[in-house]
Amino acid sequence: MNNDTNGVIGRCIGETSLVDVSFISKEMPKVGEYVSLEYDGKKVLGMIEALVRGSVSINSEIYDPKTIEKIRMIEGDDHYVKGTVKILGDVDDELRIPRTPAPPGTEIKVADSKVLSGIFQLGNYGLKLGNLITQEEVSVEVDINKMVSRHLAVLAMTGAGKSNTISVIVDGLLKVNGSVLICDMHSEYVNTEFGKGRVNIIKPVINPIYMSFGEIKKLSNIPSNAYVQERYFRKAYNMAQDDLKKGSTRGKDFIGLIINRLESWLREEPEESEGKSSTASDRKSITDVLNKVEHMQDKYGNILSLEAKDVIDNIKVGKANILDLGSVDEFASDVVVSHILRTVLKSRKEFIRSGDGLEFPIFLILEEAHILAPQNRKTESKIWISRIAREGRKFSVGLCMVSQSPKSLDSDALSQANNMIILRLVEPTDQSHVQRASENLSDDLIAQLPSLNIGEAIVLGLMTRIPTLVKIDEFKGKISGGDLNIVEEWSKSIENEEKILKEQKREYEELGGDY
Repeated sequence: MNNDTNGVIGRCIGETSLVDVSFISKEMPKVGEYVSLEYDGKKVLGMIEALVRGSVSINSEIYDPKTIEKIRMIEGDDHYVKGTVKILGDVDDELRIPRTPAPPGTEIKVADSKVLSGIFQLGNYGLKLGNLITQEEVSVEVDINKMVSRHLAVLAMTGAGKSNTISVIVDGLLKVNGSVLICDMHSEYVNTEFGKGRVNIIKPVINPIYMSFGEIKKLSNIPSNAYVQERYFRKAYNMAQDDLKKGSTRGKDFIGLIINRLESWLREEPEESEGKSSTASDRKSITDVLNKVEHMQDKYGNILSLEAKDVIDNIKVGKANILDLGSVDEFASDVVVSHILRTVLKSRKEFIRSGDGLEFPIFLILEEAHILAPQNRKTESKIWISRIAREGRKFSVGLCMVSQSPKSLDSDALSQANNMIILRLVEPTDQSHVQRASENLSDDLIAQLPSLNIGEAIVLGLMTRIPTLVKIDEFKGKISGGDLNIVEEWSKSIENEEKILKEQKREYEELGGDY
């Protein structure tokens, strides 16, 4: 952009207000660019939110293209630019909104890079995300304390740069010895290089001793309205728990103990199992429960182990703890994640109150959050995500929800995220869903979402002093997620096939055959 020697890009026109001003310019600035206005002894920072280009001579009442062409030949490029600047605050008064509006005719200048650096660079408590899109020499940091304590949502369409953004955040937290737990739904981060010795892989295995009845009931798929089935299952579950606590059984898995108890009731006479009031329908209910528990054992027995440690014992301080959920389905993932969320919150509460429990703050990153906390469906994880969103700040449990389908993410949970990093979003329903959840996301900023390039994002919330457009840094380590190179994969498959054929031919010829 060609500004004059004083950096003036335009002047205020019309009526101005405390929150925004309109301006006119002969140059074309950029949406998202920071500007300054000086008046009444104040230096006020603003951001360009909307721009239009127009011509006095060529207006909407001219309907003849040839006439427009002639006017344009005479006028040339002598167009005007109109725009809107959102007032962000007085630079010298902690970015408080001034109490008086700018006078019409006030100069609008490009904001000084040094002023912006002072706003976006936070020192010991800052995590560098990237650089301003409009002024690349200015690096952007976010407040770690406010990001973790006030929760975060990272939202974008597929391929817009979510995995890179999360990797940059995790890497930045590790630099200040932060403790992170990533619920990795598709094993994207298992092989990510966050630094030697800084990654701790956690398998999705739970000791049933520490599970709630609701969690294991969810795995068994007993309907909520099957009251008789639930009664027998609860009784068998409690007896199995008692057997384990007493140490009266050896070599039995937990589900096996429940199955043995149910089978023993079926072997008894009806009046022996539940009293003389027992009926054939009771035995049918026991059979139904037995069938469901056996199915649970076949399908989910691999995620339940009496040898597994308590979840808290698996989480390491100062590391990227990665819960690898790639081998289990969404149903089991919900149970595992809800168990971990419940346990982490409970343990942090206990530590704050008594000194026993999880000793360090934790930042929970939930990939595919719309699966764990869907908009129109109840899940176990959804309950605990909402609890942590409401209560986590008091106990230093932070939450980051990552989603490529914001419209499918529970709006209540999303509204609890006081910070957002929004990369490219094209679908209007996604945009409107996000805007309803964030009071800081204006119509003009929403309009920028489809035009963002890969890795560019709108960053807003309590973790940044002002909303901003950022080019996210490129994570330097290896990320296993992202798109595969399909052409290369095809080529590798052909090469492998040819290699196998050559090997088979060689072996056949060595045996004296004619291949």
